Amino acid sequence: MLITIALLTAGAIVAQSALTPAAAAARLVPYSSCDEALTELKQAARRSLEESRRHTGSGPIGVVPPATLEDAAGSAEAQPDSGAASSAPRHSSTTVHEAGVDEPDLVKTDGRRIVSVTGGELRVTDPVTHRVTTARTRGPIGDSATVSLHGDRALVAAGSQRRSGRYRGTGSALTLFDLGPSGSTPQPRELGTLSTDGEYVDARQVGSQVRVVVRFQPGMRTVRAIESSTIADWLPRYRVERDGVTSSYTVGCDQLSHPASYSGTSMLTVLTIDLGSDGIGDGEPMTIVADGQTVYGTGESLYVANARQRPGPAWSPAPQTTTELFKFDVSRPGRPVYSAGGEVGGALLNQYSLSEHDGFLRVATTSYAQQSSQSAVHVLRTDGDRLETVGQVGGLGRGERIYAVRFVGPLGYVVTFKQTDPLYTLDLHDPSDPRVTGELKINGYSAYLHPAGDGRLLGVGQEASDRGRIQGSQLSLFDVSDPATPTRLAQHVLPRTRSEVEVDPHAFLYWPSTATVVMPVLSGFDRSAGAAALVVRLDGDRFAELGTIAHPGVDGDAATGLIRRSLVIGDTLWTLSDAGLMASDLRTAGRQAWVPFEPNYR
Repeated sequence: MLITIALLTAGAIVAQSALTPAAAAARLVPYSSCDEALTELKQAARRSLEESRRHTGSGPIGVVPPATLEDAAGSAEAQPDSGAASSAPRHSSTTVHEAGVDEPDLVKTDGRRIVSVTGGELRVTDPVTHRVTTARTRGPIGDSATVSLHGDRALVAAGSQRRSGRYRGTGSALTLFDLGPSGSTPQPRELGTLSTDGEYVDARQVGSQVRVVVRFQPGMRTVRAIESSTIADWLPRYRVERDGVTSSYTVGCDQLSHPASYSGTSMLTVLTIDLGSDGIGDGEPMTIVADGQTVYGTGESLYVANARQRPGPAWSPAPQTTTELFKFDVSRPGRPVYSAGGEVGGALLNQYSLSEHDGFLRVATTSYAQQSSQSAVHVLRTDGDRLETVGQVGGLGRGERIYAVRFVGPLGYVVTFKQTDPLYTLDLHDPSDPRVTGELKINGYSAYLHPAGDGRLLGVGQEASDRGRIQGSQLSLFDVSDPATPTRLAQHVLPRTRSEVEVDPHAFLYWPSTATVVMPVLSGFDRSAGAAALVVRLDGDRFAELGTIAHPGVDGDAATGLIRRSLVIGDTLWTLSDAGLMASDLRTAGRQAWVPFEPNYR
C-alpha cells in the first residue's frame, strides 16, 4: 500500500530590520508560491554552476569540500547512557564534544550490552556470556553506518549509494530497532525505516530525541537540466516503511524558506526521531534552502555550518571562503525551529571549531589569501534572528592552518601547524575582547585536544622534524593551568604510525577513574601492515605504556582486524574491529577473551 502525504515545514519569518550584509544573507525568507520557488531555485542553480566553472577545483554549487574527514569529539568524563538501568556496571560512553549531547558512533553500551555496527551488521553482544545476536534486515546496513542508543531502542543511520535518480551523492536510511530488555540478547526487532534521497550529514541526541541532519542536492549539472526541471525535481522526499506499509512524504514547496542570499541549491533538513516511541514516525522534518557539512549541538541549540566560496575582489581573483551558520532551537521535543543565522570569514576545521558558552557562540576559522593564511576566533551573539559578531581575535598562525581546537568554558585552545606546532591559549571571559594569552611552540602538531582535568590537556597528533616532516603518532600532556605559559609535561611517540583519532575523535578513549588512554594506531600507511590499540596510563606528569592490543583478521584479511573503538565496562577494556570484540584487563591490558563476529557475506 502506498500513501502520499505533503509535509509542511516550519520556518522562522521575522519583521524586516536593519541588518549587516552577513546577517541579512542568513535571514530566512519564505516563498510565496511553488512557481516563485521554481523560478528562484533555477536562478540560483545557474549562478552556482557559473561560479563553479570559473573557479577550477571548487566543489559543485559553490561548496568547499572539507579538508579533512568530519570528526566527532570528546568529553572529559565518560557518562552512562541515560536510558540504562541504574544497576548496570560502571561504563564508558562515546567521546563527545558537549556533555549531555550524545553523538552517533560505531558502538554504544549501557553496561549490560554492547551494540555495534561494523561490517554492515548490527550486533548486540552480552559482555558476560559473550553471546552475539545479529539484526535481521531487508538488506546490508552499510559499512558507514552509525548507531544511537536510548534504553531498549537503537537507531541505525546508514548511507546508500545512488547511481541515478534526482539527487547526487548518497541516499540515507534511518532504522529503529527494539533490542529487548536490558540484560538480555534477543533478536533485535525492526520497528521501521525512514529513507530519504538526501545525504546523511550527522546527528545529535539529547535524551530520547535524535536530531538528524540530511542534505539534498538535486543532480543538475548542466544548464539544460536546470531549465527543463520541474518543482518536483527540487523537493525532498521521504519514505517510511513499517509493518509492510510504505508511506511517502514530500516537503511542500510553498513552505520552504531560504536565506536572502542563496548558498546554493541544496535543501538542508533536520529530522527528529524519538527513541522513546514505538515507531520511527515521519521524522517531523524542518527544511530550508541551504547547504551544510558540519553539525554542532548543545542541549538547546543545533548549529549547521556551511563552507561557501564567493568571488574574490578584482585585485585577488581567487574565491574567498566564508562559513554560513544556521541555528535551530531544539529545546523542546518535536520539530526544531530555525532561530538565527550569521556568517564569518574563513573555513572551519570540524565541529570543535564551534562552541556555545553563556549564550555566545565561539567560532575558529582559517582564511586564505594569495599564498598566505591566518586563523581567527570569532565570538557571536544571537540578536533576534541574527548571529552577530561581537568580538574577534585574529593573526593566529600566519602561513599555517588550524589543526585542532578546543574550548573549555571561558578559555580556548587552538593548534596551528606548518613546520612547528603553536598551541595558543585564549581568554574569552569578555566576549567583546577575546585575547591570546599564551603560546607554546613545539615540533609536530595535535589534531585532537581532550580536557584531562586540573588544568591539563591531552593531545593526539603527529611528531615532526624541524622542517615539518611527520614522523609518527604522538600523545602529549599539556599543562595549561597558567594560560600565559602553556607547557608540555609529557610525550609518547610511536614512530611511523598514525591514528584514526586524528580524523575521528570517537576513536579516542580517556577513562578518568584509572587515568587510562586508549587509541588505535596503524603502522605505516598500509591497512594490512599492522594495527593495534595503544593503552597508556597517565601517571602524574608522565605516560606509562601498559601495552598494545591486536585483533586477528577474518580469513587471513588483516584489515578486518583493524581496531576502531574501545570502551570500558566495569574492570574490563573492550576493543572493537570488524572481526570482533576483545576483552582485556583494564589495569594491565592483558587479554581475557575474544568474541569473533560471523563474517557478513551478503
